[in-house]
Amino acid sequence: MNKSVPVEEAVGMVLPHDITEIVQDTFKGRAFKKGHIIRAEDIDHLKRLGKEHIFVLQLGPEEIHENEAADQLATALIGEGVSRSEEPVEGKITITAACDGLLKINVEALYRFNLLGEVMCSTLHTNTPVKKGEIIAGTRLIPLVSSRALVNEAVAIAQAGAPVIAVKTLRQARAGLIITGNEVYYGRIQDRFEKVLRSKLAALGSEVIKVVFAPDDIGAISAAIQSCLEEGADLIVTSGGMSVDPDDVTRMGIKAAGAVDTVYGSPVLPGAMFLSGRIGETPVLGLPACGMFHKITVFDLILPRILTGERFGREEFADMGHGGLCRTCKHCQYPVCNFGK
Repeated sequence: MNKSVPVEEAVGMVLPHDITEIVQDTFKGRAFKKGHIIRAEDIDHLKRLGKEHIFVLQLGPEEIHENEAADQLATALIGEGVSRSEEPVEGKITITAACDGLLKINVEALYRFNLLGEVMCSTLHTNTPVKKGEIIAGTRLIPLVSSRALVNEAVAIAQAGAPVIAVKTLRQARAGLIITGNEVYYGRIQDRFEKVLRSKLAALGSEVIKVVFAPDDIGAISAAIQSCLEEGADLIVTSGGMSVDPDDVTRMGIKAAGAVDTVYGSPVLPGAMFLSGRIGETPVLGLPACGMFHKITVFDLILPRILTGERFGREEFADMGHGGLCRTCKHCQYPVCNFGK
């Protein structure tokens, strides 16, 4: 880009890039598209947009235009479950979810990509639940023209390992629920967990195939879990009995049922007394009482990731402390918030 001409002399020229128009609180978008042939009637409009001169674009063999660069960058960045706009608008490619699922960002690769400086990619947080068609990222070349070598380097970073941007679909689980506690088992109070858990599972495309109520007894809880497994459950969720109270023995019942790789305790509030483990290949999640009265807890952060096939150990839980404090807003807007991110 080594020459410019006054806009009054640009009639008949071809615009080398999109020109953006912004009207406060009303409009932001493309006023003139790259490739537009400037007409006499466009002159006043271009001047209102602050365009006194029009660039004459001449690219050398080692240079690349923003539109071509954006196309290459987007193609390199996206993985499974992701779509992109067909062409750049104002130099940017918009990236969307191609299906409902869980957004996964290769954070380290994204960092190295953006560290190059003249390219950029902005995304939602990793592990955000997303819906089909939702905008999850955008990418572009920042200057109008850059070197092909830099764009090639960015593409190589994006393609080096796991995709930078992917959406994982959630498997449809067949869940067994074990509602523990003497107070519920003996009818002293009405259970409120089953309705909550059914709703959360259904929202993610899973179903409850069996519900068992068990007293605060290790053997009874273990037997309840086994009965759900025998019915074909491929996800076990227990509720209650997870505190330090001597009567709360749910986690011991889970271990007695054969659970391995159990991790008790998470650095997430609400949900510090959460448990994760597995029996064979079946995930087992122990939800403390907070799940009954808080709308969103650690369970809502963990469940979608479990349904994509992830396994949780102490390291995975420890990583959740940063961003693991729920603000308990009066009007919850999760996942459009910082919780779990």
